[in-house]
Amino acid sequence: MAELTLPQRASIIGTGLIGGSIGRALRGQGWWVTGTDADPASAERALALGAIDAIGLDPAAAITFVATPVRAIVGEVRRALAETSGVVTDVGSVKGSLVGEIDDPRFVGGHPMAGSEQLGVEGSSADMFRGAVWVLTPVAHTDADQYATVDAVVRSFGAEVVALPPDRHDALVAVVSHVPHLTAAALMSIADERADEHAALLRLAAGGFRDMTRIAAGAPTIWPDICAENKTAIVDMIDQLTAELGRLRDLVATGDRPALLSTLERAQEARRNLPSRVAQPSAMAEVRVPVPDRGGVIAEVATLAAELGVNIADFEIAHSSEGDRGVLILLVDKDTAEPFRAGLASRGYRPTVSYLR
Repeated sequence: MAELTLPQRASIIGTGLIGGSIGRALRGQGWWVTGTDADPASAERALALGAIDAIGLDPAAAITFVATPVRAIVGEVRRALAETSGVVTDVGSVKGSLVGEIDDPRFVGGHPMAGSEQLGVEGSSADMFRGAVWVLTPVAHTDADQYATVDAVVRSFGAEVVALPPDRHDALVAVVSHVPHLTAAALMSIADERADEHAALLRLAAGGFRDMTRIAAGAPTIWPDICAENKTAIVDMIDQLTAELGRLRDLVATGDRPALLSTLERAQEARRNLPSRVAQPSAMAEVRVPVPDRGGVIAEVATLAAELGVNIADFEIAHSSEGDRGVLILLVDKDTAEPFRAGLASRGYRPTVSYLR
């Protein structure tokens, strides 16, 4: 990975579970980290536990992470942009409405797909993001160097960066995060009601039931805001889930064994084919993409990679000392290099590929 060459100063707004984990990850690499929280006691606790070095917002911070509840993100991002000189990013799980309100090129929307059943900074961990997917949502006005800074810092936590358009992120996260949480909550509600009738029910709950409902133990206070901000995508996905459950109900009710078995086998195969994360792929390729100095290049290239299923293991910008062009240097899995090159070429870029030995 390209070595960071920026001042090792960072700020965090919101010193709870995620903010505290970011602070610990940064401090573990030698960063000086300051933090603030709407609840002064939370910031004091983060300081006492070593998640931050000092309380406050550092004007000289090279990067500021906004790790507040969704409803507060817009205001805190604007505050950070006004009071600090570096790049600003956030960790909210809804991106469309946020990116639509913030048009500053120093802002890069983000969402780490990580968490814990533990609450508050007490549950924070420097390893929270190791092996996790961290979504970034660049748009046309996103500054390339600011994006590269966030990308490099996030990768230094051990996370895998995936770039997606904000609206695409919201639709996908409804499938893999928001509706699963609501489904787990619904199952727990049913089990809890039945437990009033049969005291042994929850004691029998083990294995698959515990695995499937584990996420229901997460902080409930954040979910009303998430559901409000991503209402359209969540409602659409609940409708699809309800329809699929209705179809399964009919298969069970009619005793259609072949159709039910086919559905379960298809689900099993899909689950087995979920992509695994490889921290250090043995076979990599370097893709160099000459690009003009214009808005939207980072968003276009990074989101194309996501749409093609190309994992960018490293990302760097080489600026030309003359003219208005630069080169994006991307490290990708060898097997995806050629489809990625072809996709870039079809969009007018002239990429080159070299295979590492």
